[in-house]
Amino acid sequence: MVQKEFKYRGKTIAELKTFTLNEFMELIPSRSRRSLQRGFTDDQKILLEKFRQNKKNIKTHSRDMIVIPEMVDHMVKVYDGKQFNEFLITGEMLGHFLGEFSLT
Repeated sequence: MVQKEFKYRGKTIAELKTFTLNEFMELIPSRSRRSLQRGFTDDQKILLEKFRQNKKNIKTHSRDMIVIPEMVDHMVKVYDGKQFNEFLITGEMLGHFLGEFSLT
């Protein structure tokens, strides 16, 4: 059985990773797009730098961070108010907030 390759709005993950942030923003829903247009907060910039450095055990309190293509295939721990919930970021999570996957 052949597994179907994941595509987000007709683009593969490899194609999405080559996109600039502005090109990716054109593909995501308006609520997420508006959040990204405002820019990243200081906490979100620190989190994004950890992803770019391919660090292990990434922990964050930034539940309002939008999942972007460079985060795909990384393990992340998101705080839910009591503990850190660990999960793997997949292509299906693109454009969603990290807090949606770590319920309070």
